[in-house]
Amino acid sequence: MRIGELAQRAGTTTRALRFYEAQGLLPAARAANGYREYDEDDLRLVTEIQTLRTVGFSLDDTRPFVDCLRTGHDAGDACPASVEVYRRKLDEVEACMRDLAAVRSALLDKLAAATARPADPCAVPAELEESR
Repeated sequence: MRIGELAQRAGTTTRALRFYEAQGLLPAARAANGYREYDEDDLRLVTEIQTLRTVGFSLDDTRPFVDCLRTGHDAGDACPASVEVYRRKLDEVEACMRDLAAVRSALLDKLAAATARPADPCAVPAELEESR
């Protein structure tokens, strides 16, 4: 299939496919007329890249998965290098969750302190405000 068909079937753009090619993730065979030629294996590579990008992986993170598929495995995460990327990304996510939990805790403390403060002593009571 040609690049336009691959882009359509993968739900992406030809520009993205050319970028993947430039990054060494998507090899492109060339026909006699110079057009890029792709097959179902290439569609699988693009699908793997897109799936991983959807869950926050960088293009560089996708390399071990693409390499694993290229070596003939049925799944991109069948190789130890891919599993290591999962572990690293999980560590990153857990670190982010710890950081967010600390921010949440600090915000809860600030909110509690703000709402525990006595009302503004200079404020006019509501009953007096209504009689004006």
